[in-house]
Amino acid sequence: MGIDGSKLDLDDWSNLIYSCGMNTKTNDTRQHILDVGYQLLVAKGFTSVGLSTLLKTADVPKGSFYHYFKSKEQFGEALIEDYFSQYIERINHLLTHSEGSGRQRLLSYFDLWLNVEDGRCNAYKCLVVKLSAEVSDLSPSMREALLQGATQVIAALGQCIQSGIEDGSIDTSVNGIDSHSMAQTLYHQWLGASLMSKLTQNQEGLEQAMTITKQLLK
Repeated sequence: MGIDGSKLDLDDWSNLIYSCGMNTKTNDTRQHILDVGYQLLVAKGFTSVGLSTLLKTADVPKGSFYHYFKSKEQFGEALIEDYFSQYIERINHLLTHSEGSGRQRLLSYFDLWLNVEDGRCNAYKCLVVKLSAEVSDLSPSMREALLQGATQVIAALGQCIQSGIEDGSIDTSVNGIDSHSMAQTLYHQWLGASLMSKLTQNQEGLEQAMTITKQLLK
């Protein structure tokens, strides 16, 4: 079910969760700066985006930026938090409110992860992959924001797995691990596969991740 209660197919969920952008229309200056910064950051990386470029692209004066953010680092932290706030809300609708068993909903999520690799906005799909290596040693506050966001994603996946265990569609007794550990394993696997796909420029690693995911969720 969609946010408004309507039924959504896989393409609808893809557009909802992995849309290439955040809030496209806003009168909120702070949100506008975050949205423009997001577009620049996923294309160029955090360190490559200078403040002058951000201000010019957003068409806002420097004073407006410093009214909302004390530094570029604080801006990066706020951007990550804003990204995950929206992303978690969207995946929660897929993982908890869409039709099907817990296993089916979980596989739908990873199917979207796999198939949104269209060469146009794959960076939008996983900000963790885009930023983790770049900022983890550079900014402790941004690293912590990324970690907290990833932890929320894992928690959402774990809840879906638990739902699958309860409805009988997922059997973890064979693997002997709980729903949270299973969620961590799957998320870490898909992050690694996404990173390798950026290096190899193909989907082989992601396809292997899907095969392993299906085996783990039998």
